[in-house]
Amino acid sequence: MRHKLFLLALLSVLLVSCGTDGKHFKFEGRFLHLNQGEFYLYSEDGAVSGIDTIKVEGGRFAYEMACDHPATLVLVFPNFSRQPIFAEPGKTVSIKGDASHLKEMEVTGTDDNELMTAFRKQVAEASPPEAMKLAAKFAEDHPSSRVSAYLVKSYLVAAPKPDYQEALRLTRILLEKQERNGDLARMEQALKAITQCGVGATLPVFTARDMKGNTVSSASLSKGLAVITLYASWNYDSMEQLRRLKVLRRQKGGRFQVATFSIDASKTECDNSLRYDSITWPVVCDGKMFEGDVVKKLGLYSLPNNLLLKNGRVIARGLSINDLVQRIEENL
Repeated sequence: MRHKLFLLALLSVLLVSCGTDGKHFKFEGRFLHLNQGEFYLYSEDGAVSGIDTIKVEGGRFAYEMACDHPATLVLVFPNFSRQPIFAEPGKTVSIKGDASHLKEMEVTGTDDNELMTAFRKQVAEASPPEAMKLAAKFAEDHPSSRVSAYLVKSYLVAAPKPDYQEALRLTRILLEKQERNGDLARMEQALKAITQCGVGATLPVFTARDMKGNTVSSASLSKGLAVITLYASWNYDSMEQLRRLKVLRRQKGGRFQVATFSIDASKTECDNSLRYDSITWPVVCDGKMFEGDVVKKLGLYSLPNNLLLKNGRVIARGLSINDLVQRIEENL
């Protein structure tokens, strides 16, 4: 009996030493041409709270997190490029790459990460329209993969020239195979909202309270030029969007309005970050993240995001930071 118990204990130790347990996910890797440094990790689906820093020592790095369901993580590198990692409970994946050619990064260890690696190589030299077609074909060919949801969002929705109708069609195909994917369900709701709040549409009616208790409404943004932005304290691009708007608004003498909706789960963290950046315009943070009523109504489901309004009508949405600044200057 003692002999059997000893063998069981030994087996348990060996299993743990060979990889992570069933309630964690881990990745580890090595980058050439990056001996020391750091990069960042966040998750739009709530798997990670805020943003984590990953240290690189001797070109190597590792990260482990609690994980009880599949999730999509996003790595943000020093050049601000982003690459997804698909987490699964009990899995460990390996990352290899050259810091000077991050688009060629290889991630192995799970089917989804290997599919993403293959797709990344496939579109390495593709034009934006070609990449969009390849992403759509991938989604149709792999409706059960979380990679498909990421590609639809990245290549058909968050594209310079998005195709919302095709994205909605593909999202519904994916949902038939991924009924429990909350990110997909949110994207379907957002795409429905976009069709009602697209370019040329009148801003939907809404009322909310900002963090100072003041009313923010569609009516208060219906005159002149106005910008609505989506923000999170843990998302660099959305923070940079606010900083650029703050500078431009000061340069233009406050000739356009700004209202920001935060998807921070913590109002305290949101308030602290905005105080640090001296943001003074209305900011709404209800703690519901992407499930906030107004956020869903406006179809603001990804970070960063924005709506550009003129006299209460949407004249642009989902612009890059540079394009947003340019459009504001053109319309003043």
